[in-house]
Amino acid sequence: MRIVKKAQAGTMQSSDLMVFVEPGDELSVEIDSTVKKQFEHLIRQKIDQVLAAQGVTAGMVRVTDRGALDYAIEARLETALKRAGEA
Repeated sequence: MRIVKKAQAGTMQSSDLMVFVEPGDELSVEIDSTVKKQFEHLIRQKIDQVLAAQGVTAGMVRVTDRGALDYAIEARLETALKRAGEA
């Protein structure tokens, strides 16, 4: 899948996250989280898993997390990617 435009999904409420994606030449993932010290490696692992499953190899992914669980991370990222992909 190719990211062709900017898109976002999610909210800034507790236990949720905002995901922003946009086109880019290389794959870049930026994580800002209220639980970054404890769980950044798990958040990054889930993001990498979803990106690999969707076949994303280039683009900018920015995540602002407020303590979301795995299923929310997956759902928000998939939604943002679908909104940003080719129609």
